[in-house]
Amino acid sequence: MILDERGRWFAFFFLDALRGGRVRQYYDEIRRGYRQGTSTKETEAKICSIISHAVRTTEYYHDYPGDTPLDKMPVVNKDTYRGSYDAFLSGEYRDAKGSRTMSTSGSTGTPLTIIQDKDKVDHDTADGIFFGAMAGYYIGMKMGFLRVWVHNVKKSALRLFAENMIMVDTSVLGDAEIAKMLDMFRRRKVKCLIGYASSLGEISRYIDRRHVDTSRFSIRSIIPISESMPSVVRQRLSEQFSCPVQAWYSNEENGIMGIQSANGTAYYIDSENFHIEILKMDADEPAKDGELGRIVITDLRNRAMPIIRYDTGDLAKAKHEIRGDRYRLFLTEIYGRRSDTIYDTAGKALTPFVITNNLWDVPGLLQYRFIQETDNTYTLELNGDPEKMDVEDIVGRIRPYFGENADIRTVFVDEIPVLASGKRKYIENRCASRR
Repeated sequence: MILDERGRWFAFFFLDALRGGRVRQYYDEIRRGYRQGTSTKETEAKICSIISHAVRTTEYYHDYPGDTPLDKMPVVNKDTYRGSYDAFLSGEYRDAKGSRTMSTSGSTGTPLTIIQDKDKVDHDTADGIFFGAMAGYYIGMKMGFLRVWVHNVKKSALRLFAENMIMVDTSVLGDAEIAKMLDMFRRRKVKCLIGYASSLGEISRYIDRRHVDTSRFSIRSIIPISESMPSVVRQRLSEQFSCPVQAWYSNEENGIMGIQSANGTAYYIDSENFHIEILKMDADEPAKDGELGRIVITDLRNRAMPIIRYDTGDLAKAKHEIRGDRYRLFLTEIYGRRSDTIYDTAGKALTPFVITNNLWDVPGLLQYRFIQETDNTYTLELNGDPEKMDVEDIVGRIRPYFGENADIRTVFVDEIPVLASGKRKYIENRCASRR
């Protein structure tokens, strides 16, 4: 790191030490959990503590006994919070100093706002530092954050200076906009890119399409967030910038919860701060390791608004590593939103990568969207040069995954629309019987 970057690094931890060194302490706990595994007894104690706190201080959980086991607590979701928002707020933290509000993007509906107390914020900061370092990003490095910067998430000039961050708006990602972004990254010697996987994928495609020389860039780390990035896109970005590309598993409600392994095979989860259950698709019962199920999160740190057994809407497969009285949790596959999971004609859930990996290198293709319409009919929207695209080859690449009786229609469009969050939905399920 250059002097300016080192100064920010040391300044952060110096100020943290003056305030009691809590972030450093939490960082060390996360690192210990990663290296040695998380204590089963400590996790049980944390779960009991957050449940007891929720029962004692919130209206929603008031009627539950304080010693209720986790598996007897209700599973909640975004609609539950929206319908009884005030009932989830802890009476002990309503006017607490240092709390912050975090809002979901609202990509799939009305945004949800979560209150986080100061201690939770410090834990989240420690997660960001630890998982950033694992991906090659360190506090103080010049960083470009790619997202739609709506008013409630914009940072002040002072905050941007302190964090050495550039807000990169991805509301529009045409060739002209991407060209300006890349020029800015090069001129300002940006070393880390953090942003939506879809936006980073658009940039990667532009680089290949326009034969951009990336040898003069300073980028050393790329961290995709919010969406799953196809392995072929991840590999291509790594090749283009000669740097690691490792995604965070995160959301606005809970923060940064884990990181993708260097080889891309699984996501390590911070079990020091989060207890993640994988529950069966249609029952609030544990799924077996390797079985596709719903991601249900208990945030072990947020006391301002306890998050207990929160069904995020995401699907995943898990693997536990048991080391005596310690364990490590990995999500071996993350499918994204259940509402956007696609199925073959026999009703088997398919990873979205059967689409994204197979369509990555189609000549003439700029963007696409794959839609499941019914049990056996699908629509593939294609944006690009029809004269360069071989439709028969495109359909042939993906048909084997869906079954020979799959009816896959292709439609040429001028643009794949951007959601209010700035993300593009490349996979969509409109079939009521397959949700």
